[in-house]
Amino acid sequence: MQELFIDSVTQSFNQQAILNGVFINCKIGETVGLLGRNGSGKSTLLKIIFGSLKADFKFLKINDTITDKGYLSQNLSYLPQDNFIPSKLTVKKAIEIFCNKHQNELLKIESIASNLNYKFRELSGGNRRFIEALTIIYSDADFVLLDEPFSQLAPLMVEELKRHINRIKIHKGFIVTDHYYNSIINIADRIVLLHNGCNYHIKDSKDLILHGYLPEPKD
Repeated sequence: MQELFIDSVTQSFNQQAILNGVFINCKIGETVGLLGRNGSGKSTLLKIIFGSLKADFKFLKINDTITDKGYLSQNLSYLPQDNFIPSKLTVKKAIEIFCNKHQNELLKIESIASNLNYKFRELSGGNRRFIEALTIIYSDADFVLLDEPFSQLAPLMVEELKRHINRIKIHKGFIVTDHYYNSIINIADRIVLLHNGCNYHIKDSKDLILHGYLPEPKD
């Protein structure tokens, strides 16, 4: 089965539990939105799945293969909050490294085609974030983790990025987190909320209010 599955994730910092038995899964063809207040462990969970952070305990399986670090499966890509593509690389070279299966689709995007020969250090902050996000979205991996992909982006770029996620997800599974929760709700097939170290499956905005993510509506 083509699925990313992680269960029983436990992580503590300075003897304080951040994640306590957290579970999340994602299948090809769906986008799972991950919400939570600052400090709830969203980025921590994505880093644990990818393998850049060691959990106190976890059980991780990707496409029926148990693995300790998601990136070792070669079926997982991750967009961190900070810039990650080396500044000296050109956009063209980064695409050659990350994207083979969907390279032709990526090269048709105007912001990619017009910046192919630019090095990442020569791009504006917003363009760099946008192109890094597109490179990961169109990467060869079956599953993609996006940590705050909409930050630093102008509204039109946010909408375009959402269109690309929806367009390519027939081939991929996405787990996406961002403080722009309306954007997450708009693109997600399912919502998972991290709160008090646990995960909750969210059906509607009432559940977000119930668990303290959204304020109670005023009369």
